[in-house]
Amino acid sequence: MNTPVQQQGIWKVIAASSVGTLIEWYDFYIFGSLATVIADQFFPKGNPTAALLATLATFAAGFIVRPFGALVFGRLGDLIGRKYTFLLTLVLMGGSTFAIGLVPGYQTIGFAAPLIVLLLRLLQGLALGGEYGGAATYVAEHSPVNRRGYFTSWIQTTATLGLLLSLGVILLTRHSLDADLQKSIAKFNDWGWRIPFWVSIVLVGVSIYIRLKMQESPLFTKLKLECKTSKNPLKESFGNKANLKMVLLALFGATMGQGVVWYTGQFYAQSFIENVCKIDFEQSRTILIWAIVAATPLFIVFGGWSDRIGRKWIMLSGMLLAISSYHFIFKQLMNISDVKGKTEIVEQRKMLSREVMPVPDRPGEFAHIAISEVHYTDGAVFKEVVTDTVKEDQSKTTKTIYKDKRLGSGDYWTAVWWLFVLVGYVTMVYGPIAAFLVELFPTRIRYTSMSLPYHIGNGVFGGLTPFVATLLTTIYVNDKLSGLWYSIVIAGACFIIGAVYVSNKIDPNVND
Repeated sequence: MNTPVQQQGIWKVIAASSVGTLIEWYDFYIFGSLATVIADQFFPKGNPTAALLATLATFAAGFIVRPFGALVFGRLGDLIGRKYTFLLTLVLMGGSTFAIGLVPGYQTIGFAAPLIVLLLRLLQGLALGGEYGGAATYVAEHSPVNRRGYFTSWIQTTATLGLLLSLGVILLTRHSLDADLQKSIAKFNDWGWRIPFWVSIVLVGVSIYIRLKMQESPLFTKLKLECKTSKNPLKESFGNKANLKMVLLALFGATMGQGVVWYTGQFYAQSFIENVCKIDFEQSRTILIWAIVAATPLFIVFGGWSDRIGRKWIMLSGMLLAISSYHFIFKQLMNISDVKGKTEIVEQRKMLSREVMPVPDRPGEFAHIAISEVHYTDGAVFKEVVTDTVKEDQSKTTKTIYKDKRLGSGDYWTAVWWLFVLVGYVTMVYGPIAAFLVELFPTRIRYTSMSLPYHIGNGVFGGLTPFVATLLTTIYVNDKLSGLWYSIVIAGACFIIGAVYVSNKIDPNVND
């Protein structure tokens, strides 16, 4: 089928699909963006590293179940149609997100709190597993076949824009709860973090209204009229040897590497600058916001370019650039946040607090903790925490750490540049992927067939990236860059498989 839809019609399709997908990604990413706050709310206090890992594991759980959502909703999409299936996924996602904002904290209901949140995250993951395949398929089946890369790349922007929207709502809420900024932040950490979850229900209501007005995909409608729709999409997708081969090729030669590059360049990068570089909450998020704003148009650039030169080498080049430069880029982020090489303005040092407290489980030992605000000549302001531990024999050990770092203007924009490069890699691997997957599979089983490799690649391999990377840095404590090896190995394997086995030239008409 090679009949293009009217230009005005395709933009309505893209707008309707993108709004819903954007909101679903917003819902999904709020949890990850608030990982440190949620760790304090839903897990026992006393070990912040363990609480953060537990939160990231709960976050990852939502990704791990995405392939099951792809099977369930992909089957429905190929049986009853694209429109109503991803309308259902939107309702499930929005309801789960709103409910997370209502769950009482650990101090109120104990271990029931993290268990309920985990259940809601699993529902989110199932819903998202059915959402992307439906939206990408829907747009592709309305698009002129020779411009699928360009038009489907607009859907690709919604994942990044959903993250941007979640960060924006979080920062706006954090600043608006009280006229005094410090009181506003305290209220946000106490209960205000729930507001971004509640806001999602309004956004979902708007999206449902828009999606109810959408028409079914013309290619699916044609199949239905001709009584050629699949009777058993799962069997045809994975029981057919030739189609199963394409599913495995899509997973191990494209989406596996694309997934880890995506989550390293955006989610792990944010986690790294906040938890390893110790850059303060607000700057760690505004750095990513500026990088996303600058890089998002590249999704369209690479998607459109793939219509002319093919999808394969654009995606694989993004993987190769990522794995060859990750260590260098993340090292630069560490360097600009390192106190070494900075010159203190001594007269501007400000003592914030002093306290003496007994050391837990060590009778007779006391910790003298002094917290100061330190200013540097490059405009940076770090919070210095000096802990002098006095033992029973009056011997003393001193430990100094720096946290809540606010970078000076020059280093701030340098960090934005490096995050822009990382998001640029994301646009290369992600911009053409929807068109690539759509063209691998026939219309009658497309929703099912493309959804599974996409969500295993992104949900399992990609979604585990922040958790595995953070875990590696806790195991290899002397190597803060050790977390990158997971992404490098996975993307490297995918690059080799894709370079050898994936074809760069696929006739876009072959499966229509």
